[in-house]
Amino acid sequence: MKGFVDDIGRLTEGNADFRRVLYTGQHLQLVLMTLPPGGEIGSEVHKDRDQFFRVEAGDGEITIDGTTHRVTADFAMIVPAGARHNVRSVGSAPLKLYTLYGPPNHRDGVVRRTKADADAAPEHFDGKATE
Repeated sequence: MKGFVDDIGRLTEGNADFRRVLYTGQHLQLVLMTLPPGGEIGSEVHKDRDQFFRVEAGDGEITIDGTTHRVTADFAMIVPAGARHNVRSVGSAPLKLYTLYGPPNHRDGVVRRTKADADAAPEHFDGKATE
């Protein structure tokens, strides 16, 4: 196995896509995300997986089970399985972040340019890892 080794800050800040799946293991998945000013992930609940977020650039808010926190570069957030959550970009520049799902949530390699693209073509992890 090769695993994944790269400059996550550079990759995250260089990403312009709403969602870009970078690496999928059997138990963990790495995904880049960019939310334009005023954009959001959308309120969601993952009943069977935990999720970690880290902000690389921009200003945002995360709401977890009704509690909202302001976040900016270098903030980390963990959303436990079963918690309703949403991430919003509240600054004048895009919110650049990456997320780890445990276990994976999306098909490996999927890229969705915008939230509208992601909403129009939802996909779920099909059990196939990157390698």
